[in-house]
Amino acid sequence: MKKIGFIGLGHMGLPMAKNLIKAGYVLRVYDLNLDPLHTLTKMGATPTESPLHCAEGVDVVMTMLPAGAQVHSVYLGENGLLRGASKPTFFIDCSTIDVKTATEVAHEAQKNGHTMIDAPVSGGVKGAEAATLTFMVGAGKEAFDCAKPILENLGKNIFHAGQNGHGQAAKICNNFMLAAHMIITSEAFNLGQRLGLDAQTLFEITSKSSGQSWSLTSYCPVPGPVPASPANRAYEAGFAASMMYKDLGLAAQAAHETGTAIPLGAKATDLYKDYCAQGGKDKDFSGIIEYLKTL
Repeated sequence: MKKIGFIGLGHMGLPMAKNLIKAGYVLRVYDLNLDPLHTLTKMGATPTESPLHCAEGVDVVMTMLPAGAQVHSVYLGENGLLRGASKPTFFIDCSTIDVKTATEVAHEAQKNGHTMIDAPVSGGVKGAEAATLTFMVGAGKEAFDCAKPILENLGKNIFHAGQNGHGQAAKICNNFMLAAHMIITSEAFNLGQRLGLDAQTLFEITSKSSGQSWSLTSYCPVPGPVPASPANRAYEAGFAASMMYKDLGLAAQAAHETGTAIPLGAKATDLYKDYCAQGGKDKDFSGIIEYLKTL
């Protein structure tokens, strides 16, 4: 499996594609934006004109797309992947989408003699650049074992979540928790500031206490304690608030379909909706700390 097609070369897809080239894979690439195509062409990749052409002559196709609608179109559309794949092809979708679309598209791929897995990621742009992503894979055991050597070039933690769709289910639950963690961490630092606590001191105490979380120790929403945090770059997006709001919508949809109560999650969704509406949609999701100060 040395020839790979890669579609979706945004903030996450581009560094992932770069790492595959560095690992020795031969890439055919496609994106609506020409800039990343030019970047990868300089590294030896072959640009293509459509998903259909991207699927020609490759063993594997990876996709990293914004939402379920794009995944459906790229795989099943008139110029889609399933029309271009002339032999059994292994499809790896790393997008974060709804479970229903993930399972439907995988079923269509299998009907056409292909194998497809859902493998959404966690780790953000920094993780994509450093090849330290976490993959949550929904697939049969054989398909998971086949995909793992490829994914190991892109991430440090490769989890088999279960059957098709279960990778998306795990990702939705993960980001659901992350959103709530970031909000309460932001509220705590805002409260601490008004109580006169130094942010660095509060960080050092809570990072060694029961309030510890990834949102605190790896992505602290105040400048200073975690140098790599977007808080030190005016909340330049590593993971945009609009994408977090999209993921919260997927969680809300899943909760509705399964009859699961999510009172805290519903409030988190509302807060991110308002933050995006107030100009934060292109900022990092941790920038919600600034919005919370205005309430």
